[in-house]
Amino acid sequence: MTERIKRLINKEDDCCQDTIKPGAGTLHKIEVFTDKNKFSLGLAAAALLIALPFILGDQYLLTVIVKIGAYAILAMGLNILTGYTGLVSLGHAGFVAIGAYTASLLSVRLGADFFTATLAGMVVAGLVGVVLGLPTLKVTGTYLSIITLGFGEIIKMIAMNWATVTNGTLGVKNIPKPSLFGFDMTVGNFGMYYLMLALVIITAVFCLMVVKSKTGRAFQAIRADEMASTMMGINITAYKILAFVISACICALGGSLYATVIGYIDPNTFNFDVSTLILSIVILGGMGTIRGMFVGAAILIAFPEVSRFLMEYRFVLYGVILVIMMRFRPQGILGWKSTLPYKLNKRVREEIEKTEAKETAGD
Repeated sequence: MTERIKRLINKEDDCCQDTIKPGAGTLHKIEVFTDKNKFSLGLAAAALLIALPFILGDQYLLTVIVKIGAYAILAMGLNILTGYTGLVSLGHAGFVAIGAYTASLLSVRLGADFFTATLAGMVVAGLVGVVLGLPTLKVTGTYLSIITLGFGEIIKMIAMNWATVTNGTLGVKNIPKPSLFGFDMTVGNFGMYYLMLALVIITAVFCLMVVKSKTGRAFQAIRADEMASTMMGINITAYKILAFVISACICALGGSLYATVIGYIDPNTFNFDVSTLILSIVILGGMGTIRGMFVGAAILIAFPEVSRFLMEYRFVLYGVILVIMMRFRPQGILGWKSTLPYKLNKRVREEIEKTEAKETAGD
């Protein structure tokens, strides 16, 4: 067993650290360079993001960037469920709608501030996530995808027909902008951009903490082999429902932010196309990664803005992109690390080395 663990460690070191094998592709070389210099590159990226509004100075471009941030949050939410737990959902637009409608209605009708209304939307979405997570006890794979697809359509129909609450097809208008200590956050004064940036960072840190925790390891074990996870004592039922709840809450946060940015929502805002787009971002960026969600969102949200003459065919192009990715790079653009063995921490490595030293001394 010790020898097997050593081989896994060596494989991880070869792939993740300094080794670039002869003949490796340009993209892989860039990935290895990025991984080796992630601290300095992170500082440079942070400085660029802070100064970006002043560099661009264009309200339209900033609005597009804020939308990219909102979709990055949505992708991180779905990535917890699909990328790390292995449960494919085709109806996550339903959770986005729950967060957006709850926060918007509380703000418009009751005058609640953005943060309180968003928190309420996350709670409601989390409760619905528990209900939707229950079918995972009986079905998986294609059948689960069909159930989530139906869930998304049900939420859309509720928003369309429950007119006394949601205003039906008229939607919710004049959604107020967030305000903090009397400062109204808009795209024009950069407040909305920095709010988006803060929420993206908080979400990314939270997802990273989940992935690195016992819960994240359980999610990845379930994705790899449910039967083996059960034999190892992992409560499959609890962790699957928990994955749905976490995913739903994060998507509700992204939905609330998106509704605030555009200022108007209706049932068609959260149709099946939104679910498809979020899933496409996760697949393109790299399932089972966090940084891949930013790349996927930047590509798929910015693409329609620079190719408006292809708007009628954008989902055809999305399909072509996904087919090409699944054929030539199924792990996604930045998904190379998701296929590696789980990275062992320093303490575990030291224990393995001590065990190996004792076995060598005994021989």
